[in-house]
Amino acid sequence: MDTLCDMFGKSRQAYYQRIKYNYKEEVKEEILLQLVENQRRLMPKIGGRKLLEIIQPWLPEELNLGRDCFFDFMRRHGLLVKKRRNKARTTYSNHWLRKYPNLIKGFEPTKANQLWVSDITYIQTSKGFVYLNLVTDAYSRKIVGWAIGNTLEAKYTVEALQMALKQVPKGTKGLIHHSDRGVQYCCNDYVKLLNKNNVKISMTENGDPRENAIAERVNGILKTEWLNQMKLVSLEQAISELKRIVLIYNCNRPHASLDMKTPESAHRLTGILNRRWKTYYKTNQNAVSY
Repeated sequence: MDTLCDMFGKSRQAYYQRIKYNYKEEVKEEILLQLVENQRRLMPKIGGRKLLEIIQPWLPEELNLGRDCFFDFMRRHGLLVKKRRNKARTTYSNHWLRKYPNLIKGFEPTKANQLWVSDITYIQTSKGFVYLNLVTDAYSRKIVGWAIGNTLEAKYTVEALQMALKQVPKGTKGLIHHSDRGVQYCCNDYVKLLNKNNVKISMTENGDPRENAIAERVNGILKTEWLNQMKLVSLEQAISELKRIVLIYNCNRPHASLDMKTPESAHRLTGILNRRWKTYYKTNQNAVSY
């Protein structure tokens, strides 16, 4: 050992200190890896920034690390998420039914149940596509209503709305429902249910996805972080998995747009929440500012 140390100009003490240091670093990496893997079992495709926010309270003081170091760690272990883009048509707006104006240009909700946004997305199963209908609170990003069907029939959209309406506190006034101009949202049954519950109707006015950005974003989160990783066999399995996923999304997943709070936590708050992200889109006067 002394000969080796002499060859490299190092003392025996320095050699053992280095071994001790390397061992400590390995232990730290093992702890960090375990924390990451625990969260990834719940949220398989959650991004690095949100993941760091979740595990930070459990990190020992000597393991406290910044964003760049954490991303380096994730990169070394092949844990960074690769983004995928999928598109399928679920909106059919070329119909004779009445289309409503956009009521939310420049509107920013300051509490829950002021503005809901709705959208439909597809989910692939081994037996073909099924369709997920979502109603999301624009303030808290909480999914307040959802339904899955094996067709694009409006009855599933109505079912999601009915679920959302059941959780509205008594005395709530001024609630706006915003969606695209798809036939499901313009049909008589859907409009009648909104009117019956004194909910104002707002719709997009062109094909710009930013006019219904939050609804599109929530769809994307569910698919990118969970559904696209699953090999679903049937509608029944999709329904079962969505019950679990919606619960995790609402109660466990932090949002940069909610000051890294979960939708369930944000739903109980009031006031403008701090956003921890930057937008690189140019300002569009038709786009919603929330």
